[in-house]
Amino acid sequence: MQWGSFVAIGDSFTEGLDDPGPNGQFRGWADRTAERMAHFNPGLRYANLAIRGKLLGEIVAEQVPLVSTLHPDLVTFCGGGNDLIIPSADPDSLAELYESAISELRAAGSEVVIFTGFDTRDTPVLRRVRGKVATYNAHLRAIADRYDCRVVDLWSMRVLQDRRMWSEDRLHLTPEGHHRVALRTCEVLGVPVDEDWSVPLPEEPPATWVTLRRGDLHWARAHLVPWLGRHLRGVSMGDNIRPKRPELIELVDSDC
Repeated sequence: MQWGSFVAIGDSFTEGLDDPGPNGQFRGWADRTAERMAHFNPGLRYANLAIRGKLLGEIVAEQVPLVSTLHPDLVTFCGGGNDLIIPSADPDSLAELYESAISELRAAGSEVVIFTGFDTRDTPVLRRVRGKVATYNAHLRAIADRYDCRVVDLWSMRVLQDRRMWSEDRLHLTPEGHHRVALRTCEVLGVPVDEDWSVPLPEEPPATWVTLRRGDLHWARAHLVPWLGRHLRGVSMGDNIRPKRPELIELVDSDC
């Protein structure tokens, strides 16, 4: 592998919610990818600056400058998903901010991997922002072309349409979901893996209409309403949370 150091930045997706790790922290696709890279490149140094709940502006203002001080060979950057849920969000303006960060990261000499947004077609309520996500994704692909970045296309990962890939809050991946994204990321990076990320899970009996609607109601009460309440109060689930790996530290060899 040509990379001696790797930094992941972003929000809860990159921090690794809801993929519990053995040390009490969340693991997630980024840690899994770094571990797989270290398997082929002993001595790889890795940092993860992502913090749950962060908006794109916060990632650009707080995490991107830190990356510039670490001078990593490789950076993964996923952000904007929390913004797009907000009704007033403008994907065009978000893309301009995103591009400013990519420009800074590339000018510092880092290779950058960009992640598109997920396809929310089958997710109640969130399907309403599908058009904004698609517009944002088109911008991200154009930015990747302009700055010669690699792209992990989450939108096209049909295997992630399986509800078993998502935790109860329907916003964060399960361990299996993170595993599939790590496999896809390794594929984009050219890191050898032994599994195919696109293989569907075994079929399960279809849920009844009543069961699905009860699930939607529970989700709205337990997760959507509290999220909206935090947003209206200007409170983030990432307040007072520190990055789990703030410094570039050598990884111990481990399988992904």
